[in-house]
Amino acid sequence: MSTFPPPRPARNPLARVRLDDLAPFDGASTPAYASAVDAIAESLTRHSAATVELPAADAAIVRCGLESARAFFRARPGLYVYRAGRALDDGELSPACMVDAFRCLGKAARAALCAIAWNLRLRSDAFSHLLDDNPLPLNEVSASELLVSFSHRHLQSGQSPILSHRSSMAEVDRGFVTLVASDHPGIEVCDPNGHWYLADGASGPNDLLLLTGRALSHVTAGLRLNSQYRTTNNGNRASLIFRLMPRAKAILDCSPISAAGHCIPQMYQPISASQFMDDLQAEEHTVSLHLEAPSESQGNFVNEPSLRSVLSDPLSGAFLEDAMVLSCGHSFGGLMLKKVLEMARCSICYGEVDVASLFPNLALRAVATVVKMEDDRRLFHNSALRKRRKEVTENMDAQRRNGSSKENSEVGLDAESSRALKGVQYPFAVGERVLIMGNKRTPDKFVGKEAVITSQCLNGWYLVKAVDSGESVRLQYRSLKKAGEPQMQAQAQPEMRSQQALAFLQKKQ
Repeated sequence: MSTFPPPRPARNPLARVRLDDLAPFDGASTPAYASAVDAIAESLTRHSAATVELPAADAAIVRCGLESARAFFRARPGLYVYRAGRALDDGELSPACMVDAFRCLGKAARAALCAIAWNLRLRSDAFSHLLDDNPLPLNEVSASELLVSFSHRHLQSGQSPILSHRSSMAEVDRGFVTLVASDHPGIEVCDPNGHWYLADGASGPNDLLLLTGRALSHVTAGLRLNSQYRTTNNGNRASLIFRLMPRAKAILDCSPISAAGHCIPQMYQPISASQFMDDLQAEEHTVSLHLEAPSESQGNFVNEPSLRSVLSDPLSGAFLEDAMVLSCGHSFGGLMLKKVLEMARCSICYGEVDVASLFPNLALRAVATVVKMEDDRRLFHNSALRKRRKEVTENMDAQRRNGSSKENSEVGLDAESSRALKGVQYPFAVGERVLIMGNKRTPDKFVGKEAVITSQCLNGWYLVKAVDSGESVRLQYRSLKKAGEPQMQAQAQPEMRSQQALAFLQKKQ
């Protein structure tokens, strides 16, 4: 059964915007386009979702796709993933109308992404270079995907195959935007205040539910947060879910946001789309393992934001040492407080702000100060360790250049390394082969396997890829060991024994 509280109805309905008004065009902006963009932005800020109304021709294609999903799965539940450009295997069946539905929903998703960029004072095509070419080149498969799904009323809660097969759990998509079309309500969204509500309860057959994903949050430096949602099993329900994804070779950075004058927190660093998706997959795998653990203390686990993110200004990334409380109860500091005062309106609940009613949030300031001091201490400690390791490496290089013996070099390396690596949480380098020793949280299928370090995560964690299966998993450095160490020691022992025997014979003679 779901561990979430029952959904609450939205206090304000989602913005309903016509796709014809939202579509980009040549020439000056019209009042209808500006109004549609503002409505989308406000709805995403207040409710983490919005509604897009399709024109009659596109709505007919979507309804055809939904009927095709029902006919394809008939009375059984199921999920089918369609990507443009992918050749079907021999004998593989697919629902009808998928080509037209993919093209129709893809056009709407790109229009929504352009509107979000325009609202942030960017060029409407600021993120177009991160998407697939339109149309696709020959022999190339789209990174975006269309999920065709059908749930059956007899399924128990939490077993619906819609949206990653885990309907009772909170979901966040990895891409830029997600559009959902269905013939029955069943999507619950969590607004910024933490209240769950049925987002598509008032949607009609011509409506699409618009949600935002993690990739969009990254390239906008957190100005457009991702949507958290879950699905309910309210009966026989067919749905089309289109996910607008970045190209695998694209680099996700915040250069358009920086060029527009926005402040970029340090946490939003440039990263390849493939690496970004791998990190999210490893994070989701860790969360799923935590959820599946039998411990009662883990039964109600929810992936919540970190303490540092809560105590930091979302615009500048600085700690909230100047936090102020508004009359509505929300606290802000740094550049976000300045922005709220300029708007004279809270960016969370949109309540009016009275400057005279502001007063310092002393508790939040004290906690932010303590965490900042601990953060600075940790950074200084790691910097000193890196400096020490660099000195050890330079000394060893100098010894090798001066012709020192191999035995003396090894002794020096072991002595210095034992001191330099004491307490260091990153003993392995990217690209290094390791042996997965495992611990109680390591999946059994990875224990004893050789793997390659693909990236370095926070707090001593690594993302490794198994050599035999190619699967990725995130593990801590304590559960890893350099590959080949035991073998090297085993080979060295006979050699040492032979040298000792030769020295003994020479001494006897």
